[in-house]
Amino acid sequence: MTDQQPLVTVRPSERTIAADDGLAALLAAYHLRTQAEKGEAVADVDDLPDRYRAEISDPWTAFADDVVLVARLGDAAVGCLVVTAPADGQSEIKRLWTDPAFRGRGIASGLLEAALAHTTEHGVDTVRLSVWQWRTGAIALYERFGFTVTESWDARDRLVCMRRTAA
Repeated sequence: MTDQQPLVTVRPSERTIAADDGLAALLAAYHLRTQAEKGEAVADVDDLPDRYRAEISDPWTAFADDVVLVARLGDAAVGCLVVTAPADGQSEIKRLWTDPAFRGRGIASGLLEAALAHTTEHGVDTVRLSVWQWRTGAIALYERFGFTVTESWDARDRLVCMRRTAA
């Protein structure tokens, strides 16, 4: 008998206001973990900066022009990623997050593959992202996907900026 991993699907999240598709919970976990890693831990979502609370409370307004990908394992949302709308031939990847209970199953890779396929289909020349330098696993993942460190476009300390040209 072999153990089979349940199938993980990645698709653009449905933009339905009434449905709780798990995206808000994933974004909350992402932002709470990030604040803690920056040494600015907060007790709950209400203590996050306004812009992050806005993403969590209404992701469809916060990311109205962007593509939001959600990885699902059965009915559960287990990962997310945002691809910004192209501007001057360039898109940005943001908010890549996999629920820690589901890491090691290729979810982040699946999200990145889908995001890069989307950018290629939409004529994007360059994809960029930023990642905190202590997230070495994420940096290694991005490097496996062809991203290289580049000059920073963001003045925040300990932020690594990366980019890759479309394939």
